[in-house]
Amino acid sequence: MLATYIHNMDPVIFDVAGPIKLRWYGLGYLLSFVLGYYLLRWQARKKLWVLPEKKVADFIAYAAFFGVFLGGRLGYILFYQIPENNFQGWHDLMADPLMVLRVWDGGMASHGGILGLMIFTWVYARRNKVSWTAVGDGLCVVAPIGIGLVRLANFINGELYGRVATGASWAMKFPASLFEDLNYDKASINEAYYACRQVAPELGTDELPYDAIVSAARDNPELLETLGGYLQARHPSQLYEAILEGLVLFAVLFTVRVRFPKLASGIITGLFFLLYAVFRIIVEGYREPDSAMIGALTKGQFYSTFMIVAGLGFIGFALWRQSKAKAL
Repeated sequence: MLATYIHNMDPVIFDVAGPIKLRWYGLGYLLSFVLGYYLLRWQARKKLWVLPEKKVADFIAYAAFFGVFLGGRLGYILFYQIPENNFQGWHDLMADPLMVLRVWDGGMASHGGILGLMIFTWVYARRNKVSWTAVGDGLCVVAPIGIGLVRLANFINGELYGRVATGASWAMKFPASLFEDLNYDKASINEAYYACRQVAPELGTDELPYDAIVSAARDNPELLETLGGYLQARHPSQLYEAILEGLVLFAVLFTVRVRFPKLASGIITGLFFLLYAVFRIIVEGYREPDSAMIGALTKGQFYSTFMIVAGLGFIGFALWRQSKAKAL
């Protein structure tokens, strides 16, 4: 049998200068906006989008900042950080409002980004006197590209890993799960640290952050194998999400956009909400919960239920408006 793969990818592509580093996570977002720009421009040129081609560059720039970054960051703070810290986060936010802009500190929520884009497109549509749902339809065709690329970056980072897998030959071991795998037992964790130092004396005897051991293991196969002995094989849920929420969702929405160019505005938006939510709910069953549960649901599943309602609402309203127009 093949040995279980132990994740050892470096989240940093290369150092730019001093503390400035180019990371796969940032590159994922950058590629999302670049590809999104070209696909939106293509839709505009083919008359598949309500906005003219000359407005695409400004639109994608504003959407990136006001929708994705601010929405995603605020979503993380409001949906995850504040509740997880017994609402102490409100004090932190009031004391340091600029934390909203520090995306490099980590913490972005996809549901927050989607909500941010909804609000942004509504404001943008009103200011430009175009249909909100028509603007959203074009953007929703593009959105899965960004979602898929960011999920791939999550995989490279070794974060947001899956639950412990049994009977899955493709299961992987993620060093970031060590403390969970050892049930946060200090004696077991110290044993793992001692074993790592035995095969890698260069680590020294001083107390090291776990990240330093993981970083050293990338260049030391024996250390990586030793570390892997304390890890449990898990589902690569980031890849499941990249496939379903990225590739599959894009294929469906792009096909609908091209095959049915006269489709009532709002249906593609509704399909995006509906399918994304269903895919997210499914994958959350394989993903290790990264925050407190809400009853029997993970937070990702809980917030996705509202997206299902919204998606059905968009589709229902679009069909009702279409039938009403035909009746006139």
